[in-house]
Amino acid sequence: MSARRGATELSGILVIDKPSGMTSHDVVNRVRRLTGERRVGHAGTLDPMATGVLVVLVGPATRLAPYLTSAEKTYEARILFGSETDTDDADGRVTVTSPVPDEVCDPFAASAMVASLVGVHEQVPPDFSAIKRGGVTAYQAARHGEALELEARTIEVTAARLLGVDVDPAAWDVEFAVSKGTYIRALARDLGRAVESAAHLGALRRTRSGSLAIANAHKLEELEAAEDVTSLFADPIEALGLPLLQVDDAGVAAVKDGRPRAVTVEGLPDGAPLSVAYEGRLVAVYAACDGSAKPAAVIPGGVSGGSA
Repeated sequence: MSARRGATELSGILVIDKPSGMTSHDVVNRVRRLTGERRVGHAGTLDPMATGVLVVLVGPATRLAPYLTSAEKTYEARILFGSETDTDDADGRVTVTSPVPDEVCDPFAASAMVASLVGVHEQVPPDFSAIKRGGVTAYQAARHGEALELEARTIEVTAARLLGVDVDPAAWDVEFAVSKGTYIRALARDLGRAVESAAHLGALRRTRSGSLAIANAHKLEELEAAEDVTSLFADPIEALGLPLLQVDDAGVAAVKDGRPRAVTVEGLPDGAPLSVAYEGRLVAVYAACDGSAKPAAVIPGGVSGGSA
């Protein structure tokens, strides 16, 4: 695929199967290089150790980030018992070791403990995270031995299922579905403490972000080999999963002009987003407002993908 420099006419959503060892920013830079498009971002960071679904936005489609970042995410995690690390995962330095209680290796007890995680919790983020406080990033402070005191944040575990238990080493394989901002590393850490032991995250794979699943993700090698990158773009309307409004020629002209109240909406609460499409192509996200709608993110050229 030949690369062009600067801004291109590309506008789409790529679902990448991120390999272990790369940061999310590394993947973004790779996509920039391969497409020649400067405007590239992602919708939800994955740690370098983690693999799986990384939603990458190309060109004007980066305006969709707020709607894709907030999506529920699903992970398969391996939790190793017996030690904590400073990063709460296997990439970190061991800071605490502890004996592992026998019940940790009991599938019935483990399953009950995992199931008890479903619900709303207050979670203290890992010291090594991208959270900023007073202009200082947590992981930068931690690297200098001056970990920030991070406040607990409200998160939700909407589903948790034990997939398997190993005895040597003591480990659980767990599937989680969680809200935006949930750190699986912190769940692993807190599980270890809950059983009066210690634990950290041994491996992590994101299998879904909203409606975008690992089965539809592309390896970076596929992107490099593609003659037409748009053939790999996901359907933006399905990706957003929002209520859909189709507009005609007159309607799309109003949308491209960014006119508020261009479409009448009934039954949606104020502020609720909805997709606006013209001839099957996403051209905007509007927000419900007093029975009508106003533009929230307008993409005049539309977003490629699916049947568009």
